[in-house]
Amino acid sequence: MRLSLIGSALIAITVVIHATGTTAWVRHLSKKFAGKSLTTGRRATLILVNTALIVFVLHTLEIVVWAGAYQLLLPVNELGTFEEAVYFSFVTFTTLGYGDITLSEGWRLLSGIEALNGILLVGWTTAMIFSVVQNIWRGIGENNTEESGEKHD
Repeated sequence: MRLSLIGSALIAITVVIHATGTTAWVRHLSKKFAGKSLTTGRRATLILVNTALIVFVLHTLEIVVWAGAYQLLLPVNELGTFEEAVYFSFVTFTTLGYGDITLSEGWRLLSGIEALNGILLVGWTTAMIFSVVQNIWRGIGENNTEESGEKHD
């Protein structure tokens, strides 16, 4: 029960991080590119690269939150260094699961909760990137329609 509460708190923290970061980025894009053509390859590429980098930073921050929790909560010999905790957290959050480091009995449930948290947030990121790409494509479609003289309702 205790691990479920800890895991739930960590999920809440990481969701707040992700929500804050992705919402701020989408608002920035909306303001910066409102009414501007997204048809240039350079502009679209810049938006996509920056979006990918921002969500990578968000995920890394979320992983570090989990690693910090492991360092605070686990017995001292469980994950020896912070680097080891971050490595374990990256492998767990991304569901890569090398298995070279595992948590001892009584703590394993926490790594499963982190994996579910990672799946959720990576799915959210995928949906966001898809939405950004859709908006770029929509801008290209609208620009092509305007250039050809077609009207659409």
